[in-house]
Amino acid sequence: MKKQRPIELLAPAKNLECGIEAINHGADAVYIGAPRFGARAAAGNSLEDIAELVKYAHLYRVRIYVTVNTILRDEELKETEEMIWDLYRTGVDALIVQDMGITRLNLPPIPLHASTQMDNRTPEKVKFLAEAGFRQVVLARELSLDEIGRIHQACPDTPLEVFVHGALCVSYSGQCYVSQACYGRSANRGECAQFCRLGFDLVDADGKVIAKNKHLLSLKDMNQSENLEALLDAGASSLKIEGRLKEVSYVKNVTAYYRQKLDAILKRRKEYVRASSGTVKLTFKPQPEKSFSRGFTDYFLHGRNPGIFSFDTPKSLGEEVGVVKEIRGNYLTVAGVKPFSNGDGLCYLDEQGRLQGFRVNRVENNKLYPQEMPRLKPKTRLYRNYDQEFEKLMQKKSAERKISVEMCLEENNFGFTLTLSDEDKNRVSVTLAREKELARVPQEDNLRNQLGKLGNTPFELETVELRLTDNWFIPSSELSDLRRQAVEKLLEARRITYPQERARWMETQHAFPTKELTYLGNVMNQEAEAFYREHGVERIASAFEKQQPDGAVLMFCKHCIRYSMGWCPTHHRVRSPYREPFFLVSGDGRRFRLRFDCKACQMRVLAED
Repeated sequence: MKKQRPIELLAPAKNLECGIEAINHGADAVYIGAPRFGARAAAGNSLEDIAELVKYAHLYRVRIYVTVNTILRDEELKETEEMIWDLYRTGVDALIVQDMGITRLNLPPIPLHASTQMDNRTPEKVKFLAEAGFRQVVLARELSLDEIGRIHQACPDTPLEVFVHGALCVSYSGQCYVSQACYGRSANRGECAQFCRLGFDLVDADGKVIAKNKHLLSLKDMNQSENLEALLDAGASSLKIEGRLKEVSYVKNVTAYYRQKLDAILKRRKEYVRASSGTVKLTFKPQPEKSFSRGFTDYFLHGRNPGIFSFDTPKSLGEEVGVVKEIRGNYLTVAGVKPFSNGDGLCYLDEQGRLQGFRVNRVENNKLYPQEMPRLKPKTRLYRNYDQEFEKLMQKKSAERKISVEMCLEENNFGFTLTLSDEDKNRVSVTLAREKELARVPQEDNLRNQLGKLGNTPFELETVELRLTDNWFIPSSELSDLRRQAVEKLLEARRITYPQERARWMETQHAFPTKELTYLGNVMNQEAEAFYREHGVERIASAFEKQQPDGAVLMFCKHCIRYSMGWCPTHHRVRSPYREPFFLVSGDGRRFRLRFDCKACQMRVLAED
């Protein structure tokens, strides 16, 4: 029989609340920012909160991964080492790291995952990382199914983590330096200034304006919900939702949506199994279009496609709800099938392509009475980026996760024994010393009722077996206390038997795929440099943040503006009517030259000389 592969739904957590709700709504693992040195500087968490999240997660066999995925200065290494030991003591399951200098610290036996900031997009790179000791590798978002498949074939025993939902960086992760170059804020140190969401003019070599104030580097959000099975078949083991800066309603909705999608696949495909325990029951219908999005794309999973960009706005459009039918004095009517609610937030693109929005004050069927009448025309397409009723649902308790248990009550020579067995084969027994006495009325219904009151515990009763030779009387208070003792013992058993992975980092000397590292290697400290030298790299440049090289490429993009304009010489075989090179001009007058590398199928962004 083919070995079953555990499949992990990995959800983000901005904070403790988000992490708990990610678990409640079906996550098999949660990733959360460390107190310092995570790739989202605004999403750090205290050790106390991380410890509390670990305790809650491990009851359900959910893993907690902590991000320590920035590049580090030499003087930060000691503090990082101490923090890692503190994280280890909280019981976290792995660290997601970028800086190879971390591997040379005095580490506890905690698994390391290779962050997507390491630019993991070739079989050679992933194989090197696996042989170096990384337990899981986060792949670049730009990879196709074929490319993921080739990496899996080269490293069949290495769990591969792929992004399936959320915001997209336009540059390969870890290879974006424009924020540092322009604002002194390093994306590789968790301080990205969101340069790619700005508006630009696109200008040709003669100064002609091709596009005016468009968000030419802003991409739609990823949504691979229709491609999950294909990703599993290609070799992915961990399906990652982006969003460590997102609010709790986003985490609830999107996690629950992917849980349902994934469960439907696991039900059919027995070679894939769930990586955690418990069944989720929802009080709402998950709808990803109700949460923040710039529109959806499956990016490059099936090759290059024209539907990846969002040039008009970098903000959330939400769901399309219809078109304006007519406009009267203080209301407008909408042609569409979506219902509206008082308080909904609607938006539209005006004639200049700018995003405008308004709040609905009152609704009468398809008549909308805005707080302030917007300036729009009939046939304008409307979107809802704030659904009042849905957000109300998200503010309430919206999910419950329960672990199934079986109970058996039987008699013994000095009283009774209650045994609980859970879905992970943990089994505990507690005894009640009590002289047996016959009841005056049938006791079976009362016994089942009292034993089944699992209420606020993480457990849900599947079956109760009564192995009794007669109609014995046991007071409800004693049954309740017996059940409570059994539950506490089972909770303790689950904590003790939690399959915590330990991993000692072993020094290796196998060859890195190249002999030279430019600034793209992101080598910020002496320990990282020593790591690469031990692995055969002969020439190592400093990280961009440490020493900015002249003429450096600031962004490496699979997204191509020339392709999006319909002028790709490879795909469209159409020559541009404008003379190259093209330039992006930002609102503050900065100019950036575009270089098109058709052999690598990349667009590169450079500061103008």
